[in-house]
Amino acid sequence: MDQKRLQALVEQISISIFGKPFRHTASFNPRLRTVGGRYVLQTHNIELNKKYYDMFGEEELIAIIKHELCHYHLHRSEEHTSEL
Repeated sequence: MDQKRLQALVEQISISIFGKPFRHTASFNPRLRTVGGRYVLQTHNIELNKKYYDMFGEEELIAIIKHELCHYHLHRSEEHTSEL
């Protein structure tokens, strides 16, 4: 899976599951070793471990993306709530 397809997949899952857009960058991070992915608070980007995709397939990658999008949307909603 290339960068363009990964970004499109994350954006599509964000809209279909959360009803909200993902406006940042999703990428594979080869330095991730023990986790499937992470949401980076400072940049709002999502980094994913390509080894999980290679070993377990797209279904597992989608599960990891959903998990990281939970962090993303929760943090973004708290960020906007604190501005009120």
